[in-house]
Amino acid sequence: MRRFINREWELRSLEEQYDADKASFVVLYGRRRVGKTTLINEFIKDKKALYFLADKETETESIKRFAGLVADYTGQEYIKNAKYDDWRTLFEIFVKFKQEEKKILIIDELPYMIETNSSFPSILQWVWDSWFHYDNVMLILCGSLIHMMEKHTLNYSSPLYGRRTGQLKIKQIDFLHYSDFYNGMLYKDLVELYAITGGIPRYIKLFYGNKELFLKIERQVLSRESLLYEEPEFLLRHEVDEIGSYFSIIKSIAAGNHKLGKICADIGIKQTSLPKYLKTLIDLDILEREVPVTEDNPEKSKTSFYRIKDNFLRFWFRFVYPERARLELGQSGFVLEKIKANFIDSHVAHVYEYVCRSELWQLNFEHILNFNKLGRWWNSNEEIDIVALDNFGKDIVFAECKYCSQLMDADVFYNLLRKKEQLSWKKGERIEKYVLFSISGFTDRLKSIENERDDLLLFCK
Repeated sequence: MRRFINREWELRSLEEQYDADKASFVVLYGRRRVGKTTLINEFIKDKKALYFLADKETETESIKRFAGLVADYTGQEYIKNAKYDDWRTLFEIFVKFKQEEKKILIIDELPYMIETNSSFPSILQWVWDSWFHYDNVMLILCGSLIHMMEKHTLNYSSPLYGRRTGQLKIKQIDFLHYSDFYNGMLYKDLVELYAITGGIPRYIKLFYGNKELFLKIERQVLSRESLLYEEPEFLLRHEVDEIGSYFSIIKSIAAGNHKLGKICADIGIKQTSLPKYLKTLIDLDILEREVPVTEDNPEKSKTSFYRIKDNFLRFWFRFVYPERARLELGQSGFVLEKIKANFIDSHVAHVYEYVCRSELWQLNFEHILNFNKLGRWWNSNEEIDIVALDNFGKDIVFAECKYCSQLMDADVFYNLLRKKEQLSWKKGERIEKYVLFSISGFTDRLKSIENERDDLLLFCK
């Protein structure tokens, strides 16, 4: 497997900051295991940089380690034997070394530094304002704790507010790049792997190989010794208080409760108390709030669903968390059989809709379709998997997605024609197109309909 895939845009953004003729200050953050450090290593592989990885240690030990790195960077060995009581002296040595050269300073896992010394952002502010801002320096602050990174680097109340020249929130890798990781794998198998790994590079690496998917699930997720067995707890532990309340909410949504009232009834919480939890989970990119794509004021809409964005978390809370008691007793085989029985209908079929969204955006990029907004549509009677529309024009695309073993037949298309009549957006003047996605293919009857129409596209890989 190639060591570095995708991230062209992120690399280009870092290179632009590096090539600027003034000092640059980049905030780079995202959830654990999303590939932040790998991205940084790729960026600096042909550059001289001082990379400092913070750890849960005393500030004295951190300063001592940093001094050693400054000594190596500058070639001034005496620094290793000197004693430093604060950061400013070491930052000054770094910035004044060969001032004619471009220097890169990376502080990774910044939140650990702040946990040790809450005034560290103020120290960085002073250093930036006093030296770095006027010198040939690129400062990169990196971290996995999203709330802390936003609070201490991006928020108005932070001493560092207004000083950054760029920011990158690293997201999961899109499904369209999965064939680069798993060269030669069947499209259907790629979808099922994506349904588990969700675009997280570390998870992708764990599931790489020729072993059967459910065997990988048993070894990498269900085993008590595996990395992913308690992964959601690690993700949330440092981000939220009341982790039990958040777990209950996510579990309820994973079980199919997507509306406020149903979530509250399921977990026994007052409806007025729920929004603060939901907002936090949305900020952490764990949940998303979804409204019909045609809503003019989505923020004010009362027709909203809450869904789990992360494929692995959706899988874990749907199949693993409710069975933790059995897994602790070593009954992974029993749990695995339940997963096998429900994996496609209860999980992969839903993920496939998001795979189809990526494919639609690609068709849009290739100018086969034309739209600038995409999402689900529903009312009290009907639902359409995907509706994509052009807010500046009249183009609209209606799409249905089927992940099942049967060939898709014409009834799906005729049903879509019926359902789309209930959607009032620019009705009577809109330019309609239809896309049908099927993982297993299409019947001859449906293929003949496609041949007779220029507004229907059948998509199967």
